[in-house]
Amino acid sequence: MSFSPHPVRGRANAAFFRLLDGYVHRLVGTRKARLFAGLPEHVVELGPGTGANLRYYRPGTRLTAVEPNPHMHGALRARAAALGIDTEILPCDAGQLPLPEGGTDAVVCTLVLCTVDDPARVLAEARRILRPGGTLLFVEHVAARPGTPTRWLQRAVRRPWRWCFEGRDVLRETEDTLTAAGFGRLTVDRFRLNSPFLPVNSQILGSATR
Repeated sequence: MSFSPHPVRGRANAAFFRLLDGYVHRLVGTRKARLFAGLPEHVVELGPGTGANLRYYRPGTRLTAVEPNPHMHGALRARAAALGIDTEILPCDAGQLPLPEGGTDAVVCTLVLCTVDDPARVLAEARRILRPGGTLLFVEHVAARPGTPTRWLQRAVRRPWRWCFEGRDVLRETEDTLTAAGFGRLTVDRFRLNSPFLPVNSQILGSATR
């Protein structure tokens, strides 16, 4: 994932996202449940963290979890076991996946393209491992519209935000990156969170089909 967890911030972020889990579910749970409805038996998830998305997967799902932060692994395994999800964790870079070409039905990617050094490379890898007709499902925070107060705030906090959250960039134009990634069909829904975390309130979700 072009990501090396910081020994202190990596552990702190794992604890922070566990604490935030229920709150985030209340904010975007309905949207995520609709997006992830009908996922196949086997799912590859890039950057699952502590397992926030697992509540939307069916029991019996086989999950290949690409998670480079080892401080996330304990909570991820525990949640997967509690929900009946058979999980294999790959502590590797999402830009260089040890998975065969064209062998995956679905890839899930939430709050990852904002963090990795090279989102275009990560999308290329997701497209590579998807079978023809396979789908990438994504939820990402993105740069707000130019000229808006949120965009101004994002510029102001960009550097400290990236330091605190190990690379998360609040000014990514991720929709443009998705459009350029070469998928056959792309659907994007833009929305705002009703949250005090203003720099990440501008979000997109959708699907990209190989």
